[in-house]
Amino acid sequence: MLSTRGLVKIYPGPVTALNGIDLDVPPGMFGLLGPNGAGKSTFMKILAGLLEPTSGSVTLDGTDILKNPDALWPRLGYLPQEFGFYPHLTGEAMLSHLLDLKGVRAPQGRKKLVAALLERVNLTFAAKRAVKSYSGGMRQRLGIAQALAGDPRLIIVDEPTAGLDPEERLRFYHLLSELAVDRIVLLSTHIVEDVAVLCPRFAVIRAGRLLAVTSPSEARAAIRGLIFEGIVGVEDLPRLRADRMVTQAILVEGRNRARIYEPSGPPPDGFVAAPVTLEDAYLVLMRLGALPGEEPRAGATARREDALASGTTPVVVAG
Repeated sequence: MLSTRGLVKIYPGPVTALNGIDLDVPPGMFGLLGPNGAGKSTFMKILAGLLEPTSGSVTLDGTDILKNPDALWPRLGYLPQEFGFYPHLTGEAMLSHLLDLKGVRAPQGRKKLVAALLERVNLTFAAKRAVKSYSGGMRQRLGIAQALAGDPRLIIVDEPTAGLDPEERLRFYHLLSELAVDRIVLLSTHIVEDVAVLCPRFAVIRAGRLLAVTSPSEARAAIRGLIFEGIVGVEDLPRLRADRMVTQAILVEGRNRARIYEPSGPPPDGFVAAPVTLEDAYLVLMRLGALPGEEPRAGATARREDALASGTTPVVVAG
């Protein structure tokens, strides 16, 4: 179990990047979902020992890893959002260099370990190719290969699918799901689909505060029957947004196919009940600070009272 209590990070300015994060992450795949700038990368860097918090604690299986960072390094695999490679090196040479930097032991020999890791991430065919010729997905798999070295207890991956095409993203999904069978894998992302596909449980963070800890099925169930869809003219969309919570509006043939959250009363004429998606639940949570039937967490209520009257709709970046 990975646990944080009262985790705070304040940068000079002052800028509060994290504001009292209490979170328990069990073994398996766990998602951290939130918009860009929410504090996810700061949170991940603290967990990886790359950044000191202003206050708070982090424990891994009962060991305080802030006070005892040496207990973390042998048990950690980390793939940051920006991971640099030497483009002229081959995949196997690059991986060997990274393992050397990490101090990973190879009782059977470094070459054999590198080959085994490349096979694990399905890169054996490209072992002798220069990294500069790798696709985005191949580079991410090479990054996961170095994170796997040493059989870590905790693997942290920060925005791993951003910029990947659909086929590469699917390959990466399968790889991450395999890794989570016998360890803790913490996935930070702003892409709702990543969580919907991979994570039995996830937390939502906004402006450095934890809004919710839930599951995809629980989040969808909380707004079941409250999402409606209808066609709206471009000129009518501003009025709809003034009166209702619009979670999404997609322009189709000059008209908007709008989705609204309607917790009380009938929907507008022409709107019908629609199947609920995790993206719907996420957008409602971003607007209200809590899902229906739940009390907002500390600090999450500032926008709740006027959320329904807001004319702006959050944007979910899809990769």
